[in-house]
Amino acid sequence: MSEGASGLTDTPGIHHVTGIVGDAQRNVDFYAGTLGLRLVKRTVNYEDVLRYHLYYGNERGELGTVLTCFPYPNDDPGRLGKPQIESVGFVVPPGSLAYWVDRLTDRGVDVKGPDRRFDEQYVRFEDPAGTQVELVTGESTVEPWTGAGVPADTAIRGVHGVATLPANPYATASTLETLGFELAEQDGDRIRYRASGDRATAIDVLDREAAYGREGIGTIQHVAVRAESVDELYEWHDLFRERDYDVSRVTDRHYFHSLYVRGPGGILFELATERPGLTIDEDVATMGESLVLPDRFEDDREMIEGQLSPIELPERERSD
Repeated sequence: MSEGASGLTDTPGIHHVTGIVGDAQRNVDFYAGTLGLRLVKRTVNYEDVLRYHLYYGNERGELGTVLTCFPYPNDDPGRLGKPQIESVGFVVPPGSLAYWVDRLTDRGVDVKGPDRRFDEQYVRFEDPAGTQVELVTGESTVEPWTGAGVPADTAIRGVHGVATLPANPYATASTLETLGFELAEQDGDRIRYRASGDRATAIDVLDREAAYGREGIGTIQHVAVRAESVDELYEWHDLFRERDYDVSRVTDRHYFHSLYVRGPGGILFELATERPGLTIDEDVATMGESLVLPDRFEDDREMIEGQLSPIELPERERSD
């Protein structure tokens, strides 16, 4: 990692993306079944322990491959608008979009595309909650998860990036530059910023008119970028406070430490440490098959499990 204009270490890219969804089982069926990602962590929302927090990624849930979801089945649908994250994209190999169009269409998903922007082809669709999702062609060295039956030569490699729809595009661009993203290219009203890492490096700023949105089912709550250490998070905290950003305290999320920051553009960013990672409390072979809780919640396990609806994994993803 290199030191940027902020005086702090530039982020190499996206850590994870988090959305708000409806029914947990439908969410698992779609991301672990239809899209063929691995459910790498079945835990709870630490701020609301009677709600799931589900993590999807490659076999080990490596940084830059992870989408996480908060299922809130009884909440109201969200409304896409500004300032929100408009969509999340996943990387798939060049030449694989025909496979994905057939797979998604066979499962009743309405697919738009393929289309092209920059030097990429992509298709676009909605998940069961209404979240806007894209599959974007690109090269990647990430090893995909193939336990759901998607062939290795077409399987998702991880997160490509997100598109933001800020209230103030210039302010969000400034936040990205502070974090170490650099202006890369523009296609119409879409301005791409890139981090310097080897995966999950693209964040697009959409400079377009839009009504104001409402957070709820089908919206993406935040995008997290990678930070080197807990000590660095405290430095980021002080920097953003000096700039009058709305910034949270540093919090222990068990698998990483993080803080949240919302700038004048209105987009919620999280900065999350690279360690300890998602493999600290489960055997890799059985990740995601049972509910895992931090020690501080273990005394309440029976009560928590009694309030959570059971989840069934896609058959091919079960361990032997």
